[in-house]
Amino acid sequence: MKVKASRKASFNAAHRLHRSDWDEEKNKAVFGKCNNPKYHGHNYDLIVSVTGEIDQETGFVMDLKVLKDLIKEHVEQALDHKNLNIDVPEFKDLNPTAENIAVVIWNKLRPHINQSKELEVVLYETPRNFVTYTG
Repeated sequence: MKVKASRKASFNAAHRLHRSDWDEEKNKAVFGKCNNPKYHGHNYDLIVSVTGEIDQETGFVMDLKVLKDLIKEHVEQALDHKNLNIDVPEFKDLNPTAENIAVVIWNKLRPHINQSKELEVVLYETPRNFVTYTG
């Protein structure tokens, strides 16, 4: 019997969607307001889920306090109140779209969660726009 256990978190970050190999006109056409050269920010909401068998001894799929601490250490400390383009090494050559941010978060957490468990990251960039990455 598999169960999904989830933890919700949030962080605030600025970014600019931009490709340096495109001219300004194409960047503006593709990314619109999100291409603002002075950046713009979001209040991101994050749901991290771990799916697996319930441990018969503890009754947990994963201790959610442990998951909370992993999110704080590997996600919030790395991304909260940062300019993703400038302050976060993973985005030096990677456009910080919601899709790419979700993948980066998944990659930051995956090494710290038992490989027998499935990991899912749901990232809300706005209350109505969100992406899901499961590896």
